[in-house]
Amino acid sequence: MTCSRRALATIACLLAAGTLAACGEATVGSGARTAKSATKSDPPSGLAATRTSAVASTPTGATGPGVTKEVADPLEADSYPAPASVKHASAAAPAKAGAIVAAGAPSNEEVRKELAQMQAVERSSRQQQQLRLTPVPGGESIGGNGTIPIPTDVPEVVQKVIAGANEIADFPYVYGGGHASFIDNAYDCSGSVSYALAAGGLLSAPETSGQLESWGAPGPGRYITVYANAGHTYMYVDGILYDTAGRSGVYASRWQVQPTDNAGYVVRHWPGL
Repeated sequence: MTCSRRALATIACLLAAGTLAACGEATVGSGARTAKSATKSDPPSGLAATRTSAVASTPTGATGPGVTKEVADPLEADSYPAPASVKHASAAAPAKAGAIVAAGAPSNEEVRKELAQMQAVERSSRQQQQLRLTPVPGGESIGGNGTIPIPTDVPEVVQKVIAGANEIADFPYVYGGGHASFIDNAYDCSGSVSYALAAGGLLSAPETSGQLESWGAPGPGRYITVYANAGHTYMYVDGILYDTAGRSGVYASRWQVQPTDNAGYVVRHWPGL
């Protein structure tokens, strides 16, 4: 009888989880940092007051096939939600941010032809870049101006994603930020990842973390790997973690020195990248 009850409870949970596809679902495994902030936070204030605290892909209360429901990000507390006093100008459109690439970048076709010869060079370049990254005291975010150098030995699309991620690296965190539009003055986890991917032409509209579970193709990528579940999302670009959780302060960088626990996430990449 006990086993039957457990089996029924498990099936009920799985059915309930299928309706969640947004930035914040406390019932889904979110890695090592989940335990710090697994409870739903109070509705955001300040910057968040200019938008609804839960920008869903459909009207509130809507039901039916294909409807996604927005719930709180379980790692919101680790993302330094912006207080009411925080003010920040809006970001540029992702396409404009992604236009800032390193000079002399090879085309995607040239990179594909030279991958075999470039592997050793890429590994060396990545190791040197990581050695240059130093965290802000008391946190995991990189120091300096919060951006990372744009490498020249990666495909142009990857350069554009890094440029886009740099553009909003130090923007405040607000739950729902960047959902209604790429152009915003604060971004949550999925808003941040969506903006950067859009800068590289890999996304045409903002997606929630649940929607990013089906972005691209399954498995890790060579240059870009997105980790997503119904509650949170982040990515690695050229080996560097880009995440809202684990930042060192309201204006600290989303680029972080140390990798995080990837357990409990769907792993996605863009074909060829």
